[in-house]
Amino acid sequence: MKLIVTLDRDETGMIVAECPAIPGCISQGRTEDEAMTNIRDAIQACVESRVANGMPLTVATREVEVTV
Repeated sequence: MKLIVTLDRDETGMIVAECPAIPGCISQGRTEDEAMTNIRDAIQACVESRVANGMPLTVATREVEVTV
């Protein structure tokens, strides 16, 4: 299963990783590599929880274009 994740630096300097396709699936790390490792673990846990609760694995995500 391949999922998109976002990486963003917070005000404390930590890298915050989030999986938009799984609501509430978020993690962090001191480096991008650490954040990516942690979000993989979080995604696994979120998917297992969603399966155990009879929920769909992900929600629909779409790409939109806006003029800036």
